[in-house]
Order: sequence, then C-alpha cells, then structure tokens
Amino acid sequence: MGGGVRDLLLERRPKDFDIGTSAHPQQIKALFRNCWIIGRRFRLAHVRFGDKTIEVATFRKQLPPETDTERKAREEARERARREAEARGVRPRRLIRGDNTFGTAEEDAFRRDFTVNGLFYDAASRSILDYVDGMRDIRSRTLRSIGDPNERFVEDPVRMMRAVVLAARLDLSLDPAVAAAIRRHRGEIVHASPARLLEELYKVARSGAAERIVRDLGSAGLLKHIAPELHKARSDALWRSLAALDRYRRGYDDAPPALRNALLLGSLVAPFAAVEPPRRRGARDGRERRPPEVALGALPIARRDLEQLRQILDLQRRLADERLSPRARRALMHRSAFEPALTWMTIHGGHAGARRTLAQRDRDGGDVPRRRPSAPPPQTPPPTATARRHPGTGGRRPRGVTHALPAVPGDRGRRASGALGLRDHHLPRTEHNGVETSSALGPSAAERPWAAERSLER
Repeated sequence: MGGGVRDLLLERRPKDFDIGTSAHPQQIKALFRNCWIIGRRFRLAHVRFGDKTIEVATFRKQLPPETDTERKAREEARERARREAEARGVRPRRLIRGDNTFGTAEEDAFRRDFTVNGLFYDAASRSILDYVDGMRDIRSRTLRSIGDPNERFVEDPVRMMRAVVLAARLDLSLDPAVAAAIRRHRGEIVHASPARLLEELYKVARSGAAERIVRDLGSAGLLKHIAPELHKARSDALWRSLAALDRYRRGYDDAPPALRNALLLGSLVAPFAAVEPPRRRGARDGRERRPPEVALGALPIARRDLEQLRQILDLQRRLADERLSPRARRALMHRSAFEPALTWMTIHGGHAGARRTLAQRDRDGGDVPRRRPSAPPPQTPPPTATARRHPGTGGRRPRGVTHALPAVPGDRGRRASGALGLRDHHLPRTEHNGVETSSALGPSAAERPWAAERSLER
C-alpha cells in the first residue's frame, strides 16, 4: 500500500513496501514469532524477514473533528493531571489522544495525505483497490490532496513540504487547489517539529533530485521558513554542490550508506558557510564549547555531524598538500573520517594531492591499512632464589644461613646464591684452603668462616 504501489505504477523502483491489514497488532504478533510492536500513539507491528524489517499497519479511520465540549474536557483532564503530578513531585504523564481507532481499508485510504498515496494492492485478487481516484491522478501525473487541502495542511504543516518534494521527485504537477493552499498557509510550517523538518531535509538531500527540490521549495515560499540561511544563499555555488550530490546519488539504486548526515550537511552549507577546522589537542580553549558556526534556522543540527564535517573538510586541505610525504599520507588513512573524506572527493572532486593519496591507497590493497600490533611488554624473569620465612624468628632469616634453589635442567638452571641473588654458574672459580669459592662473591671463604663451614657441610 502507499508509496510502494505508487512507485510501481509510475514505473519506478520502490524504496520499500508497507503492508496493511485488518488484524490488530496483538493478533499479528501472535502469528509471527519474530514480530515486535512499536509506537505509543499509533501501534505498528514490525516483522523480521531475513535481513529486512516489514512494517505492518492495521487499517484505521479518520475521526471527526473535536467539538468545543470535547476539546474543553481534554484540556481540563490535562490540567488536572499536571496539578496531581506537581503535588506528588513527579513528572506529569503525557496524555495521548484516543484517535488510534481501527477501521477498514476504505476508511484508512481517506486518512492519507494525497490520492497517489491512497492506493492498495490486494495480493489475493491481484487487483488495485482505489477509493480516492488515485489511478486517475497517476495517469494525469497530478498531485492532489485527499479532502480540503486547507484543512489538511493546517492539521499537519509538513504536508506542504512533502507535496513539493513528491511533485519534484516524481515529476508530477501540483493541483491548483494544492498550490493555492501552500501559498496561503506556508507560514504555518514554523509550528512543525524542527527535528522532523531536519529529517525531511536530509531525505531531500538523499533523493537524487535535491537541486530541483530546493529550487521549488524556494519558489513556493517554504524554504525561507524552514532554513532562512539556505534561502538567502541560493546561488550558482549551491546549485553546483547539489547537482554533484544528485549525480553521485543517481549512480545507485538505493541511497548508499556512505551518504551520512555530515556529508549531506556539508553539501548544503559548504557553499556559503565557513566551517572552522577541528581543534587540535593541547589547545587552550579546547575544553570550551564553542557555538556552532553553521545554522539552518531552528533546525537542531547534531554536534557529532558538525564535528565530522569539520574533520572531512580538514582532511581535504591536508590531502591537497603537495609536500606531504608518503608516510604522512599513509598515516591519514587511519583517521576515522578518512572514508567519508574519500566520498566527499568522489562527489565534489579533489586536488592532485588527494588523488595521489587515493592512488596510494589502491596500491596498498584497496583498503585502509591495518595498524601493526604493538610488541608485547617485556616480561621480568622469575627470581632465581627466594628466602624462606623461618618460624619462631619473627619471619627473619637467621644470620649466616642461606638457602639455594635446586638446579633446573637446561640453560636457565644455574646455581645461584639465595642470600645474594647472584648467578655464579659461569663465574671463575678459586680454591682457598681446600674450599672452592667464586671470586665475584666478595670475600673468600677463608675470610668468612661461616660460609666455609656451610660449604663443607654441602
């Protein structure tokens, strides 16, 4: 249902397939072991099929608008819950509207935004279910709203942006009523969720028609409310950047994983924004959080995406250095932003130094070289002699008594003096008064009577 059926009828490759059913989410979960339910307001079932996840939605119906009495009762219940939570010292519970009502396929079709998205394919009868005259608009390639577009756009202002995006990406013409409603209510889009608008903007950049969509958003008057900086920066530099991004995207059937948010953000803001390089270690102000120099209205740009963009652009400058040695170029390949930097080079082109690094990477095997394993730390050899602790003496050795370890076969089995911890296996031997001693052990056995007596006992 939805976009998958629409893309097939327009002879395009669907991005994914969504399934609709009259079964409730708990009934779906009872049929499939590898199923889990998500969502709070709209309960959806996700079924795992191989390495893919198929979304299964239950048919729902559009509830009539709230009356003044119902809206007043809902607001009073919310205020009462807030006061009770403050009295208990807890966070107030978020109340969810009870519009998650199940219905039929026909009722579900009228809940959707545009007629081309309200088509269903019945796999049992191999037929198209059309309750909203979507096939007529498919043939005429027209984007028409289901119901009054003025009411639908006020309910969800993001639908105005989606109308422009779908018309540009699918090469459809806007219905005159839809175009007039966008001009009338385009200022309402500032009340939409900023995080949702940012996600829609990233989808535009991944669509393969970013240049045309951004142009149409500016012509419709929506871009200046979504991202004023991007609206003011419309120039040849921006169009060249988006055209290069579109060429790269059209080389793949699906959006490649290499198109990360940092790359998409850079393609949008690099033509007009000065992105500072990342701060080096040891900088005095390294711990201070600097304000982001890249802004797109009220859209919440993630700091991690902005920081990765800084690293990508910094690598471009370093790779462009002609004086960089091969060893330094090989060291750059270990950077975490190296692969995104290569993708940036592929999209927007690179300098001769960057191309030289890429050629060196291919000669090394076509992959980022692995670091050599570090040498294991040297191990301290075990002591050759130890002193035994004697009971009754406070743990101290009696003076003049030594204990030598037994000799071990092999090269390491050398006789050693337990008292001094010295190996005297290869020391020169001398004889004094019939007693053999080592000259390196200091005084001879004759000068140390206790040592001589101990030697004679052995």
